[in-house]
This record gives sequence, structure tokens and C-alpha cells, in this order.
Amino acid sequence: MVQLRKRYEKAVQHRNESGVQLIEREEEVCIFYEKINIQEKMKLNGEIEIHLLEEKIRFLKLKIAEKQRQICVTQKLLPAKRSLDADLAVLQIQFSQCTDRIKDLEKQFIKPDGENRARFLPGKDLTEKEMIKKLDKLELQLAKKEEKLLEKDFIYEQVSRLTDRLCSKTQDCKQDTLLLAKKMNGYQRRIKNATEKMMAVVAELSMKQALTIELQKEVREKEDFIFTCNSRIEKGLPLNKEIEKEWLKVLRDEEMHALALAEKSQEFLEADNRQMPNGVYTTAEQRPNAYIPEAEATLPLPKPYGALAPFKPSEPGANMRHIRKPIIKPIEI
Repeated sequence: MVQLRKRYEKAVQHRNESGVQLIEREEEVCIFYEKINIQEKMKLNGEIEIHLLEEKIRFLKLKIAEKQRQICVTQKLLPAKRSLDADLAVLQIQFSQCTDRIKDLEKQFIKPDGENRARFLPGKDLTEKEMIKKLDKLELQLAKKEEKLLEKDFIYEQVSRLTDRLCSKTQDCKQDTLLLAKKMNGYQRRIKNATEKMMAVVAELSMKQALTIELQKEVREKEDFIFTCNSRIEKGLPLNKEIEKEWLKVLRDEEMHALALAEKSQEFLEADNRQMPNGVYTTAEQRPNAYIPEAEATLPLPKPYGALAPFKPSEPGANMRHIRKPIIKPIEI
């Protein structure tokens, strides 16, 4: 027993030590997991920074390529630039010469005592007689022009008077045309209504004609059918199966009609039976509240059940399908 107790104490001590070690190892594992998470976050941040640096490097490479392209273009345009510089120098010299020439011309134009400043008109001065003749001639031309002007004014007045008359006539004609247009619209409306009515009558007539054709066809078929039936009856042959089917259908319809009448009469009887003494109709099934005793010594008079009336179970509901049927065990005697 002592040995077992010592062994038990050693086992307990060993278990406690192993539990302490397990707790320490779990703490170390937690620390390692935290370090792993921190390193993963650092790794993710480093990858993001690397991606940003790669984007910057790509952008800088594109800029370098653009600058190199611009350098190549400028190197190709360098000979043309030299020729353009030479043309620019020549044009600047010409521009300075033109400005100097403009200044000289302005000075010559402003100088009042210049030789070319005044320009004398050619010709000779008229004498007094020549001037009088020319004045008479101009007066005669003026009188002719005034006469023509008066004639044109008179013509203008006549034309304006005629145009006023024409305008008044056109206004009157407008009223007449408006009345005629209204009458024409009324006639067109009547014609349209009449044509629509005629089309409706024609359509109705065509429908009636089609119906008469169908009825005539049906009459001919019925006459042929009656003729064949009479011929078969005269020969002593049975009728067609279609006639037999029609006859059975008629019998069935009569039977269904009789059943419907019987059901209606039954419903009326039930309605009469369902009427309570107070005149109220009810659909509830009547339950007896009294019984007739079977004793021979007493009269067969109904007696009320009282408080202990017989129990009438209700019909099973739809939830019965979820309940298993009971297994009836055989009775062993």
C-alpha cells in the first residue's frame, strides 16, 4: 500500500509538472502565433510597398522613353532649325527695311511744302453764256423728270385703288370659300358615315349568307341522314353506332336531369327539416336529447338524458395521416 501510495504521489507530481509544461508550451505557441501574424502583416506591407515601387519604376521608365523620343525628334529637326534661323534673320532684315521705308513715306506725306502734295484737276473754266446754257438745259431736264414723277404718282394712285378693290373682293371670297369648305366637310362626313353603314350592312349580309349556307348544308345532311335511316329501317337493318351513341347520350342526360331534380327535392326536404321551431335555419346535425325506455311496465314515453348524454365522437381530421395505425395484438387464451 505504501508503495502504491508513493507511486500515486509520483504520478500526480509528474502529471502536475507535465500540466505546467503544457501550459508553458501553449503560451509559447501563442507567442509564436502572434509573431507569425506580425511577420505576415509585415510581409503584406512589404509586398504592397514593393508593388508601389514597381509602379513608380514603370512610370519612370515610361518618362525616360518619352524623353528619349523627344531627344531623337529634336536631333532630327536640328538641320531644319538651322535653315529656319537663317530665313528668320533675312526676314527680320527685310522687316526693318520696310519699317524705315514707311517712316520716310510718312514724313513726305506730312510735309506741307512738298511738290507732289497738291493734285490739280484737268479742264477749263466755263464762260457766263456757257454756264447759262448749261443751267437752262439742267432746268429742262428737271422739268421732264418732275412730269414723269407726277405721271408715276398718278399711276400709283390708280393701282393702289384697284388693289384695294381686289383686296376687298378677296376678303369676301374668303368668307364664301370658308362656307363652301364647311359644307364640303359636312358632305364628306355624311358620305363617310353612309359608306361605313353600307360596309357594316354588307358585312352583316355576308355573315347571314354564310350562316344560311351552313344551315342549308346542315339541312341537307339531316335529310340524307333521315333518308338513310328510313332505308335501313325498311330493309330491317340496325341503325348506325353514332345513332346508338346519341340515344345513349340522351338517356344519360335524362337520367342526370332526374338525379338533379331528386337532389334538389332532397335539398328542399332537408331545408324544411333543418328549420328550427323558432324559424331559424341551421346546418348542424340534430342530436337526440331524449330516449325511449325499453321497460315493459312503463309507457314508451321519451325521457331526457340529463347531464350524462351519450358522447358522439367527431370525424377524424387531416392530422390523422401523421399518426400510425395501432397494431392490434392477438389475444392469447
